[in-house]
Amino acid sequence: MNRLVLIDGHALVFRAYYAFPASLTNKEGKQINAVYGFSSMLLAVIKELHPEYMAVAFDLDKPTFRHIEYVGYKAQRPEVDVELTDQLDWVKRVVKSLNIPIFEVEGFEADDVIGTLAKQAKSEKLKTKNLETVIVTGDQDAMQLVNGSVKVYVPGRGKKPSMIYGEKEVKERYGLEPKQIVDYKAISGDASDNIPGVKGVGPKTTRGLLQKYLTVERIYATLDEAMKKGEISKAVGEKLADDYEEAVRGKHLATIVTDVPISLDLAACRVSDYDQKKAIQLFEEWGFKSLIKRMPEEMRPKAQISLF
Repeated sequence: MNRLVLIDGHALVFRAYYAFPASLTNKEGKQINAVYGFSSMLLAVIKELHPEYMAVAFDLDKPTFRHIEYVGYKAQRPEVDVELTDQLDWVKRVVKSLNIPIFEVEGFEADDVIGTLAKQAKSEKLKTKNLETVIVTGDQDAMQLVNGSVKVYVPGRGKKPSMIYGEKEVKERYGLEPKQIVDYKAISGDASDNIPGVKGVGPKTTRGLLQKYLTVERIYATLDEAMKKGEISKAVGEKLADDYEEAVRGKHLATIVTDVPISLDLAACRVSDYDQKKAIQLFEEWGFKSLIKRMPEEMRPKAQISLF
């Protein structure tokens, strides 16, 4: 089984920035904790998942179609620390030094880019290569993409180990099928993205509704009849009716787009074809010698082993 790993670059950068101390600086005193943490997680992913192919997607610092359609989308989030954004170019230098392709598309989020690449990986042409896709992210939104050939890998944090989610694991955690994650967010809301959902209808009630009616559309299509039969209480039914537009909009905002105008070049994603000398030079420049030691044997030049 060949494995394609698709990394949500921004998700890992944010995770690294808050996981590693700000005291990590280079010789000039510039903060590099996000660069170090991202590089560390990237090497851990390579070691643990053993991918034949890899690609990284990043968000662009421009509005997406979601921001344009709904001005409140992620509006509650504080402005990103300049100490973090200043490290993004260096993070991308690490990715490029490993010859891992970077995908960025204006108007779309990294999730959409990854969703599109994952869909293309399932095409008949790539299926002949017996390909499995693993999405690396800390964002639960990606769970909606899980299917027979797509899994989600969530890196470990602290004492919490890393976790791979297939269809079974998603259902065990959420009590729902992967494709129902968008319906769940549409009704229960998502504070991180500022999707309000249906006021007064919480996660437990939402889960029960979706286990019975499957989708937002079916809930509303049978709402009146379900209330008459007592299958949905009057209180919950009225809340659903009052926030119908929010639920529909929430599902639209939560749904990952899978037709972003990009193309997956699998050959260009092969992990073994990269400039090892350049990668080591970068790590040495930033003082990341411990990360050079952690590079998988098949990726590390033997001539360099004696240096550490």
